[in-house]
Amino acid sequence: MENLNDDKIRQVVRENYAKVAESGGSSCGCGTPSDLPVIETPCCGGPSPLQKERPIQDSTRMGYSSEDLASVPEGANMGLGCGNPQAIAALKPGETVVDLGSGGGFDSFLAANKVGSEGYVIGIDMTPEMVSKARENALRNRYTNVEFRLGEIEHLPVADNSVSVILSNCVINLSPDKPSVYREAFRILKQGGRLAISDMVAIAELPDELKNDLDNYCGCITGTIPAVEIEQMLTEAGFENIRIKHKDESKEFVTEWVPGKSIEDYVVSATIEAFKP
Repeated sequence: MENLNDDKIRQVVRENYAKVAESGGSSCGCGTPSDLPVIETPCCGGPSPLQKERPIQDSTRMGYSSEDLASVPEGANMGLGCGNPQAIAALKPGETVVDLGSGGGFDSFLAANKVGSEGYVIGIDMTPEMVSKARENALRNRYTNVEFRLGEIEHLPVADNSVSVILSNCVINLSPDKPSVYREAFRILKQGGRLAISDMVAIAELPDELKNDLDNYCGCITGTIPAVEIEQMLTEAGFENIRIKHKDESKEFVTEWVPGKSIEDYVVSATIEAFKP
């Protein structure tokens, strides 16, 4: 990991999640799908006989309701999150929402349902295969209040002061330049706009064998940082009323990401809230 620059990390992450999109999206949490032919998943431990059902099972454990799962297009839920940012977003009709790392569009479509025809949702993803998949889902299901744009979350293709809410589900930990992500989020939010994020955070320093494994970076483990560092980045970006809350119950599924390595002792899912004054 020490010899990898930021662009190389982004390239590896992009290639990994392109395979997720092409595989049909079955996965285990933020990790990669268990039947990838090239990159072995860091969390699943081999093919699952319940491959199609796994994203549903994982999303239920992460806090989504059966109504949520039934309300989005088939194939949008790829089981890639580590929580439910919708639960803290308190979305309202007419709001403009940006979803960072939108994948197949799961959280974007849920948000589109909540903001209604007078609202608008923009999903951002750096993986062309993911953007294509999400666009196909939107077109097939006739969504008119959501679009998907290709872009990096460190360089958002969104206008200044134009967004009410920013969502993200287990994506910012993948960025090698997290301060830029939060500065960009601050730039595009309107005054009074808010962040509603689910992400992995570090609760102890990873041992070298895990820290230097690039698969674990793609699996939302190696790139995690402590909550205190996230709070500092948010403060430096200009955010106020910052709340970061560990979700200790997430240890039940985090432990499956790298079996036998006690990952739950080092990382945990958290909710991250902050406001632009």
